[in-house]
Amino acid sequence: MSEQKPEVSRRTFAGGVAAGTLAGAVGTMGVYSYSPWRQRHFVKAEPTRRQIGEVKSVKVTNISETSWFDNRTLMSDIRGAGGLLVNQYTYNWAPFTDVKGKLGKGSYEQGVRNIQPYLAKANLEDAWAFQMENAVNPLNSGGFSALIEVETLEGETKRILLDSGWSFDWIDKSFQREGIDKMLAENKIDIFIVSHEHFDHFWGVPVVFKYAPTIKTYYPKGFYAEGLDYFNVAGHRGERIETQPGLTVLFPGAALYNFQTPIICRVFGEQSLFFNVKDRGLVTITGCCHQGILQFASVAQRAVEAKKLYGLYGGLHVSPFEEWDPKYDDLVAVFKKWGFEKVACNHCTGILTARKLQEAGIGIVSGTARYRSKDTAYLGNGDQVTFAMNDDDKPAVLVPGGSASAAPAQAGGGVKY
Repeated sequence: MSEQKPEVSRRTFAGGVAAGTLAGAVGTMGVYSYSPWRQRHFVKAEPTRRQIGEVKSVKVTNISETSWFDNRTLMSDIRGAGGLLVNQYTYNWAPFTDVKGKLGKGSYEQGVRNIQPYLAKANLEDAWAFQMENAVNPLNSGGFSALIEVETLEGETKRILLDSGWSFDWIDKSFQREGIDKMLAENKIDIFIVSHEHFDHFWGVPVVFKYAPTIKTYYPKGFYAEGLDYFNVAGHRGERIETQPGLTVLFPGAALYNFQTPIICRVFGEQSLFFNVKDRGLVTITGCCHQGILQFASVAQRAVEAKKLYGLYGGLHVSPFEEWDPKYDDLVAVFKKWGFEKVACNHCTGILTARKLQEAGIGIVSGTARYRSKDTAYLGNGDQVTFAMNDDDKPAVLVPGGSASAAPAQAGGGVKY
């Protein structure tokens, strides 16, 4: 299937990311996000900071931050399928398996034909059973997804579902664990947002549409023809909005920002969320932050009128495979200067990164390491964090000697941090 737009063709994409491959497969997953050549892909920040309004609070429930369960298996699959520049739809991963058990022999077209009869009936169980029998390492797939609950100044609650994970089975069970299935079915979630087209953030989308086929959906400009077609095959029948580069206001106090940049596995473009919490400052929420955390924070500060950078949730895309490049030490130092009071990181943030940020005195919210999350160093599956205008709670930060200042932050169970 051909690409959606000429400006994000395979040739253009490969030219954009070729420099990143020099660091090697594992290193590229982190170093890539901070390559200076990528700056040409970003739109210039708005000439003036825009006022987007304010909200009272933002609560995030981590439905799943575990995109895959074994790093070595994932990277072995990627290398075996041809590397980080290869079209993700050809890896022969679930749900687009084609030739039984053959790495790199998948195709979107045939993969969709195999599962379309099941998806037409919202029969995700049998669709996934087919993957379990034929796909490469289907048990390694999990996914990223989060529920964002926003209290407006008028006291109304707006709910946003960010991303839909990867494995139909894992994400459906995670939705049921957190009550997302019922919220979707009862139309209690207002907006569904896809941060970017990567397998672990988007391929589980039939689970969302199983419960809410008409939910209003936002996706960033840059999706390929496969992804656009998959929306339809997955059962979406509602309004679908392609966000353009730059800022899109969702409702007073909330906005999306679309970063146009090439990403590994032939993906293009990622969007993140900004919330302006009254009396506190800007809360920023990201899926993977492939645009780079410093670019992300810098744009947030320049694009939106807010008191300060207050909170952050999501993947930071720093040492996701627990490797540590010396330039990350400089990144930690710069990150501290942004002044975030509360950072609830996970997913493609390495555990090592979370610990180093905490050691640097940054307010990292710890988790409970439940539901197959690996460590309490960051916010895990089923954990929650709240950013609120009347929030005086501070996460624990490490001080010299290994002791912690402030009370240790605990996660989960609807507790506010």
